[in-house]
Amino acid sequence: MGMASTKPYLLRAIFEWAEDNDLTPQVLVDADVMGVEVPQNHVVDGQIVLNISSTAVHLHTMDNQCLSFSARFSGVEQDIYLPIDSIMAIFARENSQGIFFEDMDDDGTDPDELVLTDVSSDKVKKKKVKGKRDTSHLKIIK
Repeated sequence: MGMASTKPYLLRAIFEWAEDNDLTPQVLVDADVMGVEVPQNHVVDGQIVLNISSTAVHLHTMDNQCLSFSARFSGVEQDIYLPIDSIMAIFARENSQGIFFEDMDDDGTDPDELVLTDVSSDKVKKKKVKGKRDTSHLKIIK
């Protein structure tokens, strides 16, 4: 079995960061992924943005397989189930800072920041690489 994806760990980290800074964590979801359970009348172009702040939802699970919670839509409590693969981004509503997850099929490098690991010394060296996306606050994670 290969290494676990970093995606669920990054998801939890950005969620915690947003909550700690009194920001509203939101997820962008691909509603067409198998297993997604969301209110279909709120889906636009196959996607839905959901507020996952602890004040808005009752969190059931945020693990390496899924994010599940219950929330009110038009006053009706609904259970939401999001396989990790369906989550395209997590960001703060107030400032759009967060992470956009690209397909994990590429070479695994982030165009804005390469992390080079020297295995022999167990030290991680970061090398900043100027990216082309100066207009967005979202980081691209592959």
